Amino acid sequence: MTAKTKTKPRPKKTKAAEAKPKARRKLPANYRPSDDEPFMNKRQQTYFRDKLEAWKDEIVRSNRLTLQSLQDESEKHADIADRATSEADRALELRARDRQRKLISKIDAALQRIENGTYGYCEETGEPIGLKRLDARPIATLSVEAQEQHERRERVYRDQ
Repeated sequence: MTAKTKTKPRPKKTKAAEAKPKARRKLPANYRPSDDEPFMNKRQQTYFRDKLEAWKDEIVRSNRLTLQSLQDESEKHADIADRATSEADRALELRARDRQRKLISKIDAALQRIENGTYGYCEETGEPIGLKRLDARPIATLSVEAQEQHERRERVYRDQ
């Protein structure tokens, strides 16, 4: 007589687990996107993805250091003026960190646009934003012309 062995059913793989990790391209150290190559080709996408991820990592690292510093700085101040100065510095630092938190969401949105193939194209016109603008502001969503028009409209509404 043979004993039946029970085996546990294997858990089903999720789509995320089944997805193969994308091979990351390595760029030459001196690579800079140029107008001589097709716009938003794989090399340019990799360049901007790396740039955005490095920027995000730097912000996260800086935020951790700030939080650690704020936690360590819970000392007593002998003078009320010293305490007021310390509180003002702390409030300023927290506002700066809040702006950076918002910037991280813009970076994440840019990374998502790289993944879905819309990165580098103006949200209003669909035209390429331009490599120089993207290099200077990798989270840009509008071309220079569309951004200028947007700012003119803002001024008109603000002045009314």
